[in-house]
Amino acid sequence: MKIEKVFSKVLLDDGKIIRKRVFIEEQGFKDEFDRYDDKAIHLVMYYNQQAVATGRLFTKDPEKKTYIIGRLAVIKEYRQLGLGELLVSSLEEKAKEKGAQKISISAQCRVEEFYKKMGYSSSGDIYFEEYCPHIHMEKIL
Repeated sequence: MKIEKVFSKVLLDDGKIIRKRVFIEEQGFKDEFDRYDDKAIHLVMYYNQQAVATGRLFTKDPEKKTYIIGRLAVIKEYRQLGLGELLVSSLEEKAKEKGAQKISISAQCRVEEFYKKMGYSSSGDIYFEEYCPHIHMEKIL
């Protein structure tokens, strides 16, 4: 298994394809791309030269040293291979390089346990993005 990670300051076409496939086609979201894409550092992961996972990292206020990880997506056929964990940990490492002390995630409730296993804790009430229930989660680095 050969995994390659490509970080970019622009959303690569491979990242767009993955996000469309997972969030729009599979999960039914409509508003997949937003103003934070222009501010973010994007990661695309390749498994045996096939683009299979993507995510982004950005901050709204660098002085607070809180970074936001989001738009995490792994192509369905490649789930359960540990790529999600590698995606999150890679973005956390990049955040540390940028001086982050805390990571914030708007997690779909169905994957809350995934993030808890990686050291994140939930806070606040469940809220909806489009039709999908989400929960705020954080991790101190």
